[in-house]
Amino acid sequence: MAQSTVVETYTLKNDVKDEGEEVKLPFIKRLTVSNNKDSPFGKRHVEALSFFLAVFLGFSIRVNLSLTIVAMTDPNANENKDIPTFEWKNRNVILSSFFWGYVIPQIGAGWLMTRYGPKWFLIGSMFLGSAVGFLMPPLASVWGSTSVIVFRAIQGLCQGFILPSVPCFMGNWVPVGERGRIGTFVYAAGPLGTVFSMLIAGYISASRLGWPWVFHFFSILGILWCIFYAIVGRNTPAEHPTITQEERNYIEKTASSSIKSRMPTPWKAIFTSVPFLALFYSYACFIFGFWVLLTQIPTYMNEILKFNLKKNGVLSALPYILQWMTGLVLSIISDKMIIRGIVSIAIARKMMNAIGMLIPALALIFLGYCSKDTAVGAVILLMIAVGANGATFCGTFINNVDLSPNFAGVLYGIMNGCSNVFGILAPLIVDVMVKDLYNPKQWRNVFYLASAVYASGAAVFWIFGSGEVQPWNEKRIKIDPDAISNVSSIY
Repeated sequence: MAQSTVVETYTLKNDVKDEGEEVKLPFIKRLTVSNNKDSPFGKRHVEALSFFLAVFLGFSIRVNLSLTIVAMTDPNANENKDIPTFEWKNRNVILSSFFWGYVIPQIGAGWLMTRYGPKWFLIGSMFLGSAVGFLMPPLASVWGSTSVIVFRAIQGLCQGFILPSVPCFMGNWVPVGERGRIGTFVYAAGPLGTVFSMLIAGYISASRLGWPWVFHFFSILGILWCIFYAIVGRNTPAEHPTITQEERNYIEKTASSSIKSRMPTPWKAIFTSVPFLALFYSYACFIFGFWVLLTQIPTYMNEILKFNLKKNGVLSALPYILQWMTGLVLSIISDKMIIRGIVSIAIARKMMNAIGMLIPALALIFLGYCSKDTAVGAVILLMIAVGANGATFCGTFINNVDLSPNFAGVLYGIMNGCSNVFGILAPLIVDVMVKDLYNPKQWRNVFYLASAVYASGAAVFWIFGSGEVQPWNEKRIKIDPDAISNVSSIY
């Protein structure tokens, strides 16, 4: 069956042509290898598993304190009275401290790993973050909340290298025709890590081991990952000592089909681009709502809905299972609609983003009226709010690639680094709005705010967002024409 082709034209400078002669070459947004043979399980899949585990553990470590802090500050959370508890009044400052470090390295980390490879940056950051996790429980008893704030900021700084490493891995190891599947596999580790962390943190905190072993457990896993990746990980196929020549050729030929360049970054054009600013704003709104849910729901369930800690871990995790499933299913539907010409890229992104932000906005409003007598309804609303967020994975999360294939990594660094300032602000804003943790009316105001932020993000992206490649993406570059000789469009 013939397939329709949508292309964007780029002005390129071809080394094969006479010097100074310009040629036009179609940049095909989605490519596959025309002579692709079924390639068996190989080293690239081991690399994908390594990055899946890195993202999985990164999110697990990131969110474990959201649940553990309930046990750390509740003297009745554990029957083992040898487990220390604290009377901290600055819980939301502690929760936000992770992002004090997290927002710092985003853009710089991506640049460093693009230049030098992600392997040792990842290993070093994961090892340091895990070591800090070991130190947190004993020093919390000595130095109080200050030590937890400092160590969480250090963990945030370390984790600033994890997500920016994924595009480096994808560019070096993943053939064009496999990027959708492998990319989804790796990024889906985030919600799964969140689920795992909430389940494990709840059970360990309620057991006789107590909350200190939550930090020990994830630190052990982090160090084990470092050992595993130090053994199996390589920055590129060319560095791998046991990769077959067939797999290496398959990866390098297809991976090189995307245009790779050393073009100067058009900073002014980026920051004056209306579609990018709309994307940035919508992504920031998502981050704010997401972190209100992630950092505050365990406390809300404990203080307002009166769930015990073990149930808290299980029930807080359920929505993220649905989020993971929603993201996978809707990404397939979205791609099918675009490929079959049912909707444009822009409409598909806007539809998914609207689902991922407007449904949670409505659910949060109703959630504010739940009590311990309507616990089942509260759990359903939480599942709807967080689960629907998964639609944004095929909305704002990938729109940066639509706008600028050549600078998608830079756009991601700007978006993720700046937007996660809301990871700092969200708990602090809640701290201002909720003076009495047992007052449902004050919690209701928090949910009203998050709902309004979600809705504004969806509206701005719907009005000003775009699915078209932006003019500032088109630059004069050098390209090897042989690099695209074996690819054909499926889009």
